[in-house]
Amino acid sequence: MDVETAKQYLLSKPETILDFPFGKEVSVFKVKGKMFATLAIGKMGKGDEDGHRDWWMNLKCDPDEAAILRDIFPAVIPGYHMNKALWNTVILDGSIPQGEIERMIDNSFSLVVAKMTKKDQRSILLHL
Repeated sequence: MDVETAKQYLLSKPETILDFPFGKEVSVFKVKGKMFATLAIGKMGKGDEDGHRDWWMNLKCDPDEAAILRDIFPAVIPGYHMNKALWNTVILDGSIPQGEIERMIDNSFSLVVAKMTKKDQRSILLHL
C-alpha cells in the first residue's frame, strides 16, 4: 500500500479528520477527536539512520494480535513513540498485502470507537 492509498483509506472512515498536533511531519487521523492512526516518514518524519524514507503508520491493536502481527510481518514493529502493548507501527515498504493493512486500519478504528460513549458510537456506526 502506498502512502496516498493509505491516506485515502484512513480518511474514508466515518467522521475522520486529519490533524497535525505533533507538527507538519506527522499526520494524525482522528475520529471524534480520538487518534486511531498516525502517518509519517520513518521515525516520526526523520527517516532512519540509513537514509531510508519509508512511511510508517501507527495503528492501535489488541495486545495479543499486536504480538502475532509482529511475528508474521517483519514490517510490523512495536508502536514507535506509543504504548508498545497497544500500538503497532506498520512500515509501508510494500511487503504487507493491501488487504491486510486495510484490516489493521479497520481494527484500529473499531478499537477507538469502542471506547467512546454509546451516543458517539451510534453516530459513527450509522455511516458504516
